[in-house]
Amino acid sequence: MSLGEPLLVARDLAKTYTMGGQTVHALRGVSLDIAEGDFVAIMGASGSGKSTLMNILGCLDHPSTGSYQLAGEAVDAMSADALASIRNRRIGFVFQQFNLLPRTSALENVELPMVYAHVPPVERHRRALRSLQRVGLGERSGHTPAELSGGQQQRVAIARALVNNPRLILADEPTGALDSQTSEDIMRLLAELNEQGMTVVLVTHESDIAAWARRRLVFRDGRVLEDVEQVPYRPPAEAQAAA
Repeated sequence: MSLGEPLLVARDLAKTYTMGGQTVHALRGVSLDIAEGDFVAIMGASGSGKSTLMNILGCLDHPSTGSYQLAGEAVDAMSADALASIRNRRIGFVFQQFNLLPRTSALENVELPMVYAHVPPVERHRRALRSLQRVGLGERSGHTPAELSGGQQQRVAIARALVNNPRLILADEPTGALDSQTSEDIMRLLAELNEQGMTVVLVTHESDIAAWARRRLVFRDGRVLEDVEQVPYRPPAEAQAAA
């Protein structure tokens, strides 16, 4: 699949924090473009800056200096309300711990972003069910998280991330709480979404998870140490057929 124009454009991003009287440089002049339709894995040790970058790319935080554009919009200086609107319209988030409401059904969990977007109830229900069907869980829409496996819960989280038709999926350690086979199932789903045109950016500590991406960034001390394109891993056809 050919890639499109840059969806994310970051220039000279720096982020500093003051902790205990000391200045911590979480990011040190990071510049990068991520094209529409790309699949990027971000790796690095704890404290390397990858989570700080993810928060800025996800419009959860501002850089101290530098600029960031998402889909042509300059978001680095937006107000909190404007950032919340961008997150809801443009970005789907997937987290390690799923972040599902425990006493509500899968369908209701997927509907939640549309509540904030003021989508009417009938339309919310229709779109949430369609999103669950997209990740293979249409028949489990009435189940609560406690009635679902870890892999199924992460699929619900991915369905929730997709329901507002975002242009970007940000996945923070999406397989960190899963066993190896379930991790492969989730990565296969993210790869399928990417093949359908979704831009995917994920943070991972695991090289076998990063291998699924088309591009790998490695961070150290707030800087990009490596930025390489790679042939993405895909399971052998016979393994997929048996799954």
